[in-house]
Amino acid sequence: MKNTKQYLLINQTDKKLAGFRLLQSVVIPSKGWVHTLRTALKMSLRQLGNKMDFSAQNINQIEEREVNGTLSLNSLQEVAKALDMQLVYGFVSKHESLEQMIEKRAKELATEIVMRTHNSMALENQQNSKERIEQAIAQKTAEIKNEMPKYLWD
Repeated sequence: MKNTKQYLLINQTDKKLAGFRLLQSVVIPSKGWVHTLRTALKMSLRQLGNKMDFSAQNINQIEEREVNGTLSLNSLQEVAKALDMQLVYGFVSKHESLEQMIEKRAKELATEIVMRTHNSMALENQQNSKERIEQAIAQKTAEIKNEMPKYLWD
């Protein structure tokens, strides 16, 4: 990557995300974390509600919203505080690194661009060899990866 500032940002972000990699194997409880923690602590809906100035019914709704995926981070943070815990959230990449993710996307784009040109040339009976196409894709991939153009994620 030519842009040193961008390259440093990617590396720093990768380092921050690395701590979450171990968490990708954590299975979220079927009834959600709030319910699981509350019941593990033998805390009733009313007791947690009292700690948060909420009714037992509000706590039940929080637990339902967590399971449905509609609970806000702010609400989870409030629950964590009431349980004397800290909410931590982050992202776990499906790739080894952000750079690998960028490389994959750049190659997809490069292949699309090169094949578009190749197909036009084939219509004119001027197609390139398989090796030449692969070389052009590799060159275009490197170019896209280095420049990280705005259209990278379109």
